[in-house]
Order: sequence, then C-alpha cells, then structure tokens
Amino acid sequence: MDSELKPVTAALEALLQGVGVLDTEWLACDAAAGRVLANDVTARLDVPSFDNSAMDGYALNHGDAGGSLPISQRIAAGNPARPLEPGSCARIFTGGEIPPGADCVVMQERVEATGEMATIPGDVTQGDSIRRRGRDVAAGTILLEAGRRLEAAALGHLAGQGVTQVEVRRRPRVALLSTGDEIVDPGTPLGPGQLYNSNRPMLRRLLERFGATIVMAASIPDDPAVTREMLASAADQADIVVTTGGVSVGEEDHVKAAVEALGELDLWRLAIRPGKPLALGRIPRGHGEGVARFVGLPGNPVSSFVGTWLFLRPLIGSMLACPALATLTEIPAFSDFTTRTGPRAHYMRVTLRFDERGVHAQAFADQNSAVLSSCIEADALAVIPPESAISPGDRLTCLWLRGDA
Repeated sequence: MDSELKPVTAALEALLQGVGVLDTEWLACDAAAGRVLANDVTARLDVPSFDNSAMDGYALNHGDAGGSLPISQRIAAGNPARPLEPGSCARIFTGGEIPPGADCVVMQERVEATGEMATIPGDVTQGDSIRRRGRDVAAGTILLEAGRRLEAAALGHLAGQGVTQVEVRRRPRVALLSTGDEIVDPGTPLGPGQLYNSNRPMLRRLLERFGATIVMAASIPDDPAVTREMLASAADQADIVVTTGGVSVGEEDHVKAAVEALGELDLWRLAIRPGKPLALGRIPRGHGEGVARFVGLPGNPVSSFVGTWLFLRPLIGSMLACPALATLTEIPAFSDFTTRTGPRAHYMRVTLRFDERGVHAQAFADQNSAVLSSCIEADALAVIPPESAISPGDRLTCLWLRGDA
C-alpha cells in the first residue's frame, strides 16, 4: 500500500480523539422522538400491572375443567374482578383482570355457553392464556438504558409507565457549507461550467437522520478572506463544521488554508475509494468556549455520501453517547459480483438479497464517485479490502444503510 495513504480506522481514531459528550435537556416525551436518552430510566410499574386475560374466553380454576360450570361474573377490560366463586367460571374479555381463584383462561371458541352455564373442555392447563403481572417489565428494573435512541417502541414503553418527560442529549449543531463558485442552488439559472448543489440537501437529510440539527447552511465563494470569515462564524454557532469541496491543493481551494489560519488541520489522503481526500481539524470559537470539530468532505456527491456515513455518523454518535450511532451495523454477505481493488479499500454501493442460503450482495455496475443515483437504491456499502480479487460466492462485510440511523 502507498505509504502516504492512511486507512479509515486511523482517520476515524483521529477524528474521535477527545470528543466530549454533549450536555442534556429535559423534553416532553411527545417531543422526544429520535432523541438519545442521557440517563437510565427505571420502571415505576409492573407491566402488565395485574394478571390479565390474553383473549376473550372463560376464566376458571383448571381443576374444575371438563364439565359444565355456572358463569358467576362478567369481567371486561378496565373493570375490577371479584373473587371467583368455587366451582364456577367467569366470562372474561381480552385485558380483563384474572379473578382471585382462577388460574387459566379457555378461549371462547372452545366453550359451549348456554344461558348462565358454560361447558368447558377437559384439556386445560394451569396458566393457559394468562399474561402474568410483570411479564414484560418489573418495577424497579431498568426500563431503558442511557444512550438509547427513542424510537416508536421505546416511546410506547415510556408511555406505559406514565412517564411524561425525559432527559436527553442536546442535538449536535452542524454548520453545512458548500464551496466553489461553480456550485449554485436549485432555482438559480445555470451559467457556463456550473452545477446544482446536490450535496447540501443530501447531507442535511443524513445529518438530521443521524441526530444533528443544521444551524447554518451556506455557500462559500472562492475568496480567501470570506472563507476565513464564514468558517469562523460557523464555528461560533456549531459543534461540527462540515464543508464539501475546497480541501485539495488547487489555487482556488481556500478551505485548507483558512482552517490552518484559524485553528488546526489534518489533511488526510485515505486508502479508500470513493473519497480519498478528507480534512479533519478544530476551529476555536471566537467567544473562547472550546472548539468546533471540522470535517472537510470531498465535493463529489458519492464521496460526500460515503464520508458522511463513515465519519460524521460515528462523530455524532460519540457526541450523543449513543452506541447504535457510533458504529455501523455490519452484515456478512456473499458476493454476486466480480471486482478487483488496488491500494485503496473500495466501499461499493450494493443491494442485498436475502434467501434461505444467506445474504447476497449485488454491486451497481457504475461505481464512479459522481454517480449519485446508485446511492438511492443502495442497501449497504460492501467493504472490499485493498489488493483484493472478489469473485461470486466470496464472503464480504457490508455496512447497512437502511432502517434507523
């Protein structure tokens, strides 16, 4: 491998070195979707809070099964149950409280009921169709751990405990800056040699999906003084400053010099494809309150997409103390394609097919770093190590791009 090329692991280690966890805030649960818990939440209640019926049917003592029993009471969900009269059964509905003295429920389809009598089959076992108190959650145990992202089921868990507010990590604030006079916003007429800015909406969505909030989104003109001014302003507002393009060594690439003038910069040539150039650094805030992390992504949209998954997602996850965000989910798969790599690892856009033999990865035919359409359908990034020859059937590691962030 070219000695100047660095592996992704080295750049990621440098990026995450010294990253602090963000402070916290209290939010109503109704406003906390997608946020990350700052502390463990302890269960206040058993769930369910009482023994209840798993279905509509008849509650009885299993020893009385195998004959005709009088129906001594009717128990609907939300109504209290009386102790069961000996030698009787109770008509009960799903969620209804199991009456003291009953130890099983027989579904209504297996019972012949006539007037106030019910004929119960004999093959009844103690505990049938009863949801026991505390089966799901026991009071005093950890309901949700710190670092958990509050998605649908977790929010339901909180509601089931009567929790109305939670302490969560503050969202990382991100400034998203595009560089280059050739990049213009949609809605603006294109001039000669100009391109529409596809990176900004794409990265905004990814960063918000990963838990950040965009506090500044702007374009930096190809001017050294303005570049320094805008980067300094971004650092004052944000925890992370992200740029696209402008970190190479061309005469019009002013971001590198601006970050070096303001703070510290490491310019990396990574052993990856796409996305070889990556800039990492720190920009001090003008009001003296620490530094903003700087990540300079390549300008090609696929390189920017891949770099955001590989670097910005773990950075945001570390700031939020959220393990599920700080690491990418790996899926073993079998290759359905042929490829060969040189001195750089290749992060290939692939779709995944699941069958009884396992997971199969199919690569998009055109893996050029400007072909953004491949990122729309991609399920994962297949990681092909340097100097590798891959044939159909070979085992791969794929980084999952679907589902929750």
